[in-house]
Amino acid sequence: MITQAVRLYGVNDLRLETFELPPIQPDEILAKVVSDSICMSSYKAATQGAAHKRVPNDVANNPVIIGHEFCCELVEVGSKWQDRYHPKEKYSVQPALNYKGSLDAPGYSFQYIGGDATYIIIPQEVMEMNCLLPYHGEGYFLGSLAEPFSCIAAAFHENFHSDLEHHRHNMDIKKHGAMAILAGVGPMGLAAIEYAIQREQKPSLLVVTDIDQMRLDRAQELIPVEKAASFGVRLVYLNTATVADPVKAMRDIHQGELYDDVFVFAPVASLVEQADQLLARGGCLNFFAGPSNSEFSAKLNFYNIHYESHRVTGTSGGNTQDMQEVLDMFSIKKLRPEIMISHIGGLDSVIDTTLNLPSMKGAKKLVYTHISLPMTPISDFRELGKTDPMFQVLADICDKHKGLWSVEAETYLLQHAKKL
Repeated sequence: MITQAVRLYGVNDLRLETFELPPIQPDEILAKVVSDSICMSSYKAATQGAAHKRVPNDVANNPVIIGHEFCCELVEVGSKWQDRYHPKEKYSVQPALNYKGSLDAPGYSFQYIGGDATYIIIPQEVMEMNCLLPYHGEGYFLGSLAEPFSCIAAAFHENFHSDLEHHRHNMDIKKHGAMAILAGVGPMGLAAIEYAIQREQKPSLLVVTDIDQMRLDRAQELIPVEKAASFGVRLVYLNTATVADPVKAMRDIHQGELYDDVFVFAPVASLVEQADQLLARGGCLNFFAGPSNSEFSAKLNFYNIHYESHRVTGTSGGNTQDMQEVLDMFSIKKLRPEIMISHIGGLDSVIDTTLNLPSMKGAKKLVYTHISLPMTPISDFRELGKTDPMFQVLADICDKHKGLWSVEAETYLLQHAKKL
């Protein structure tokens, strides 16, 4: 099987190449990738090369396929798995395999599996670790967003509050507590807001901060405070650039009280220190943002860790249970991962997008691996439609869905876009 894939050879060395995959072994599966969303973790892998903890030391001679947020359709199933998996079924892959304690993961470590490819070979490790997860919903792009959404679920589940009488940790955010998300209107922040109001164990108050008013306005448009209220959550958006003392402003929102759960969604020391100052007795600070700088640090009040039982935690990705949870919620339309997507592109847009991801505006960049298309903001579709009928139709479809990507838009794009 011939595949086209974006492969990593070293620091900032990504190449879109065509090559032949070897025949699958009895314990492997051949799959067709349809969609992949680009993660900041891929940028980190590309800019660090072999220094990245998941990228092999010999990547220069044995390049790996990048991309780990993908949805695929099975093409050929090796004999070992034929009673469990079948061609034409749709699946997502949980990249955090933890196979025999290894950090190896699809999209970072393997020559023949990664999301930025047309066809891949799924190795036996994925199936053995139950990391090939069925997606029963419509379309494909929702399956691509299961992995980033699972990271949100993992973060919520990782928070904990202590029962000091029995020395037990009660996992998850505090039910009906006060919660804050700092720097919370990027793509992952939007996912966290959506997840917070849709799940059973939800806060009663959720304050979301940022310093970009345009992004805050977009977040409020996508997830209005009225919608959150209908689910029993008082949602407040706050631009901390407009207040002299962000901690006081957030306490004022909560009638002078502190917060049970505070999430930090950007690797900024001042935000970590704000979060530390906002914690109530027994509160939990979750450092969600993944810094590129291995020396990143911030000040914490250890007096309060000791006397006020402050807790600090963080996660780097979800597990299989987290991913299956969000896939199930996608399938019954309880979550709207489409709110994360701002750009659409083809496989030939991956290299430029990945290497420039931090400087690109907008939210999630979604790739369809069998088409040729520059990475294009959804907000530009109407203007592009003046000269390109395909974008005219896509703009109309997105307008029907409140400016969001949809299965309808995906279906039309896959039928009419230029093939790779």
